[in-house]
Amino acid sequence: MKNSCILFVLFLFTALAKGQTAVDFTKFSKKNGASASIKGNKLEIDWPAQGAIRGKVVLNLTEKTPLFSSLQVSQGKRFQVIATDLQPEFILTIGKRDLISQNGWNIFFDKVPNKPFISHRVGMSNRQVAVRSSGSRTIITVGSLQAANFTGNLEVTLYHGSTLLNVAAVVSTKTDSTAIVYDAGLVSEKPAWQRISWSATNKHYQSALVGAVDTSRNQAVKYRTILGESAGGSLAVFPAPHQYFYPLDEAFNLKFVWFGSNYRKLLPGYGLGIRQDLYGDKRYVPWFNAPPGTAQRLNFYCLLGDGKAEPLLEEVKRYTHQDTYAQLPGYKTMASHFHNEYVMNVMLPGKEAAGTPEFVKVFKSLGLDIVHLGEFHYTAHPKGPDEQRLRELAALFELCQKSSDKDFLLLPGEEPNEFLGGHWLELFSKPVYWVMAKKPGTPFVQEDATHGRVYHVGDKTEMLKLLEVENGLAWTAHARTKGSTGYPDAYKNEAFFKSDHFMGAAWKALPADLSQPRLGKRTLDLLDDFNNWGEKKKILAEADLFTVNFENEMYAHLNVNYLPLSALPDFKSGWQPVVDVLKKGNFFSSTGEVLIPQFTVSGKGAGETVTLKNPAKTTVDFALSWTFPMAFAEIISGDGQKVYRQRVDLLQTTAFGKKVFQVSADLTNRKWVRLEAWDVAANGAFTQTVYLN
Repeated sequence: MKNSCILFVLFLFTALAKGQTAVDFTKFSKKNGASASIKGNKLEIDWPAQGAIRGKVVLNLTEKTPLFSSLQVSQGKRFQVIATDLQPEFILTIGKRDLISQNGWNIFFDKVPNKPFISHRVGMSNRQVAVRSSGSRTIITVGSLQAANFTGNLEVTLYHGSTLLNVAAVVSTKTDSTAIVYDAGLVSEKPAWQRISWSATNKHYQSALVGAVDTSRNQAVKYRTILGESAGGSLAVFPAPHQYFYPLDEAFNLKFVWFGSNYRKLLPGYGLGIRQDLYGDKRYVPWFNAPPGTAQRLNFYCLLGDGKAEPLLEEVKRYTHQDTYAQLPGYKTMASHFHNEYVMNVMLPGKEAAGTPEFVKVFKSLGLDIVHLGEFHYTAHPKGPDEQRLRELAALFELCQKSSDKDFLLLPGEEPNEFLGGHWLELFSKPVYWVMAKKPGTPFVQEDATHGRVYHVGDKTEMLKLLEVENGLAWTAHARTKGSTGYPDAYKNEAFFKSDHFMGAAWKALPADLSQPRLGKRTLDLLDDFNNWGEKKKILAEADLFTVNFENEMYAHLNVNYLPLSALPDFKSGWQPVVDVLKKGNFFSSTGEVLIPQFTVSGKGAGETVTLKNPAKTTVDFALSWTFPMAFAEIISGDGQKVYRQRVDLLQTTAFGKKVFQVSADLTNRKWVRLEAWDVAANGAFTQTVYLN
């Protein structure tokens, strides 16, 4: 240790004497397989990828030169140069967050681009460099960056075990009430590529020859990826698959990549990269939160290849299972909360064509086994007239039955938003005819010659009665935000909430905050509150989207629940097994890249109660599988008042792995425990709760 410090001081002195930028190596180690050296005014770092393959970045240490002198990849000891003289560039657009009218940083109903905003090219100065080792990663920090009132550093993370790297402008501001969005990419004075490639939204591979004066263009793609190809190899640029997409009501494909010259008239030179549409779906467009003092990671990923771009795109697709939800033995995938409005917009107006509806084909293509709809969202007649309401329900049930088969189950559902407060969803175990209104003298239940049993519900007491009679479930949609601002907190003492027919709430990555290492903190915090309240509630992942078609960027806005079911129920026989799993809580939820096929606490799984013999030395067993390298898992517990977090460091993991863990946890005086696991791109999964005696 003493000798290494002496060498570093000697190097630092020599570097300063020669007038070049010094590099801090004090936290770098070659033990993880990386190599670093300085040659003249350049820093070379290479790292182990797969087998004999290594990646290399060569950085210019001289200011006002392109940071990446070259990006390289090798087979054995011979490196191929993929591209030279590339500068990582970021455009930070800064707007104003409404923290007053609704619910502070949890707001969704904010139209940020309708208020004053300004876009800034993030500038780099004072090229101070530090290299450090962190598990199976090598991290290069370059300073400093500035854009308006945001300052910070550039971070380049090299992920050993693959040619994957992440480029991030890590910046923060002292200004309150700030909302942001960013574009990013790699730019060179002259084109570094012979050809630019991408996948069209119909999955057809596309490419274009590069011209030096090609004006930049925004491109709609599938897989969120743009690729550059040169004589020496290829480079893929893509964002974090879920974190980069701030929440919207629609999953429209808004051309999330760009390539060409003089992008937005802010980035001189030729480049390629990722982008956001400032105006989103032109409804509610909240952008990202940027609370003062938080380190916002404006980042993108690169994957290096020594050959053509098309096979490299196939490698990129592996990180999201080709934008599908991986099949897990013993589990079925379930997605919830879609306002496609096929009944009102297509079936009842007589516009239905023969064959399977497009939205059903989309769901099947995503690897979804079960989809729970949220039809009639302010488009139908929930309160009658009875004839109209029953006709709409009959059409919904017909749609779901026709669309279901042995491999796919489409479940009818609504977002009733009546009686209880805020917004909520319901799920029965079979088709149920009910009207959300009750005239004086009308009985709670009647027999109808056409539809059989029909319920009329007039208040929250009768709503609970209906859930009990028909063995249904209800839960809060988008809790504590949107139309559920203040809920479920406002009704946590109500009889319907305390019933086991009120499941809990739903999870979505809302709001978006690039300083968070996880998604959907709002609802995960609510799950902890449920547990500390002493309520055995569950959290179901939800999408809350409207239009569903093949042109959309569906995967970025989706999430899924993995239900332990060996087979799908037959629609005609009802789907009680699905309701039972949700009610018990022995399932986990995921963005898709991280899976938790096993989780037990002293032998008991999620939804169960266990008596701990030795709480101070409790065994927590879990299994994970992943695509992106993992960041951490957390064993989260509570004592009825406080929440405790035990982090399991996963920095040694590499891409595409799986592992079984056995962790000792001190759960003394705890009443509950659950698990979360997150990767480096903020993709993740979480379990429901194990309750402790």
